[in-house]
Amino acid sequence: MACGKTSSGKKPVLVITGPTASGKSALAHAAAKILEAEIISADSRQIFRGMDIGTAKPSAIMLEEIPYHFISEKEIDEEYNAGDFATDATRRILSILEKGKNVIVVGGSTLYIEGLLCGFTDLPEKNPLIRRELEEELKTSGKNALYQRLQSIDPEQAATLDPSKTQRLVRSLEIIAITGKTVTELQTAARNRSHSTTFVPLALSWQRKELYERIDKRTDEMMESGLFEEAEKLYELYVKEKPGNTINALETVGYKELFQYFEGKHSLEKAVELIKQHTRNYAKRQLTFFRNRLNVTWITAPRDKESLHQLADELINHLFCH
Repeated sequence: MACGKTSSGKKPVLVITGPTASGKSALAHAAAKILEAEIISADSRQIFRGMDIGTAKPSAIMLEEIPYHFISEKEIDEEYNAGDFATDATRRILSILEKGKNVIVVGGSTLYIEGLLCGFTDLPEKNPLIRRELEEELKTSGKNALYQRLQSIDPEQAATLDPSKTQRLVRSLEIIAITGKTVTELQTAARNRSHSTTFVPLALSWQRKELYERIDKRTDEMMESGLFEEAEKLYELYVKEKPGNTINALETVGYKELFQYFEGKHSLEKAVELIKQHTRNYAKRQLTFFRNRLNVTWITAPRDKESLHQLADELINHLFCH
């Protein structure tokens, strides 16, 4: 399907985001089939090999139907962050557009989406002395004390994480100590940067109760599909014989709760309950981020396959064929 460009002469890049379990992947795939587009996955965990069920990666059939990028491209113990993605995804998008193809970005990783849409300001390099002091304080005073300090200084940044995200917590406080400015202030300045790509960001909206029900149902489906076995394999490979060796990719809801079960910290039933609870908490933080930090258009999420395909058609006609 060959449709037109925007009034600026650039092909628009549709960005479909929203909270976890909102149905954004299905919508993006349906739209990509109509548009014959390639898909950029803006999901910070789908990029890692071996984390398939717990990250809700596209199925084998979906991967055959549409070219996907940033799916299973890195090993679990490789370092990869939002800055890397913003750079790599921008290059990949421009390359696809230069071939005359269309691109759709889909994902809910907040910093990945923000970095791609807004660019990153030049954040300072790590300061070993300040970082050492913060990490020492983390050990002595605990993560909640540091989190409360961030809440008092930069509540918008604090709302995008929780005390368990100690790496981002320490980094946020480190940036404040180095620059005298909050991450939110620096990111606001970065938003004014012009971008060579015309992004059209949309976010899928659900009533909170419905979204939480979808999260609970999807967790049960993941367990039925083999999440337990997937987590067990990763635990044996990366966690069991390496106590204290933290791999950032595995600090992920769905895996860490099952790892705790393998370590005898709670029952399997409790682990599943915690996955649901922590996923709901994550969705709440995503919603806070999208509403406070990103300029997205909210649209009602489709409730069934018919409305899904109808919405995909409407989006393509409105954005690409008017």
